[in-house]
Amino acid sequence: MWRKRVGALGAALTLITVAAVPAASAAPAAGTTAAVTTTPGISAVTGIRLSLPAPSGPLPVGTVSVRLVDRSRPDPWATGRPYRELMVSVWYPASRAQGHPVSPHLPPLVAADLDATSAPALLGVRPGQVDWAATRTHARLDAPVRPRAGGYPVVLYSPGYMVPRSLGTLAAEDLASRGYVVVTVDHTYEASAVEFPGGRLERARVRADSMDDAMKALDVRVADLRFVLDVITGRHTGLPSRLYKALDTARVAAVGFSMGGAATARLMYADHRVKAGVNLDGSLLGEVAERGLDGPFLQLAADEQDDPSWETFRKQRRGWKRDLRLAGAKHYSFSDLQALVPRISDRLGTPSEIVGTIGPVRSIAAQRAYVAAFLDLRLKGRKTRLFDGPSRAFPEVSFLG
Repeated sequence: MWRKRVGALGAALTLITVAAVPAASAAPAAGTTAAVTTTPGISAVTGIRLSLPAPSGPLPVGTVSVRLVDRSRPDPWATGRPYRELMVSVWYPASRAQGHPVSPHLPPLVAADLDATSAPALLGVRPGQVDWAATRTHARLDAPVRPRAGGYPVVLYSPGYMVPRSLGTLAAEDLASRGYVVVTVDHTYEASAVEFPGGRLERARVRADSMDDAMKALDVRVADLRFVLDVITGRHTGLPSRLYKALDTARVAAVGFSMGGAATARLMYADHRVKAGVNLDGSLLGEVAERGLDGPFLQLAADEQDDPSWETFRKQRRGWKRDLRLAGAKHYSFSDLQALVPRISDRLGTPSEIVGTIGPVRSIAAQRAYVAAFLDLRLKGRKTRLFDGPSRAFPEVSFLG
């Protein structure tokens, strides 16, 4: 799980922490589609264009990015900065969305950073081979919120270690299309790159191969998420006023990938405002692993060797629990890379091992079905038989424990 990746990917991810360089042009492979995009202050990128699968729910989706400032604590990574600064994206059911532009998958500076550093290190893609800035979501920027009496249940999303929040877009906009408000969080100076208003990019300051930094990052994440909870529940301001009317803060869950899953468990243990949690292939650490949880908690694992922390955690959990395994999946199958890497591999012949052998359509459909069924059950009271045992609809999913 994420602890294994800190060591195994340390050398590659360390490249993410060096300053980005302008992306060099590269000729697209035969049979690929080339595109050229230019953003002020960023070198032109020539490469193939990618797309994301559409959400599976019936509702149109809106999104807005917001800068949040926690003045109650100094930044743990930036010495001398007396406040903690975060970027979040809010995804929500929208109405009259057609007049609003479609949101990009990655902010332009983050896309340029990914092209220059992370993609070559982690994906084997040369700078310029993929036009990362061209990918679009299915959400409309700043679209009006779809009215609903009492608001929508809220889901916090925390990404993997050194992973930007944008790589949780598939999960976020799918849940929003099903009637949730989802808040995805960038953990500044740990995420590979975070773009703030005004064209400011803050890059990672953690050491990818340091377990001490990883453990510190886990503590920081929990504090970040609790602050975002304070903003959502009105203890602190920060969101556009129109969004507060859309939030049902009595029904809050958290979902996390990798270290985000570990942070979700610890958040739920520390803060009873979170009523349910989902861990996507993350190891469990600390007191929560030893003492368990009272509330409902769902875990989805990659098709790899068992994580001993899951067995310990499973025995201590007293609330509703299901631990599932997705056959053929690898760790990054639980991020947006599940949709992107196979397409890049097909067109450029680059490796695809980080998302396993499972077909992306099957993988994404199974993840969406089980996460949504769990949240519908725990936050909306909708009954389901999906957790009674193996399903013919999803033969890739098996039950652990």
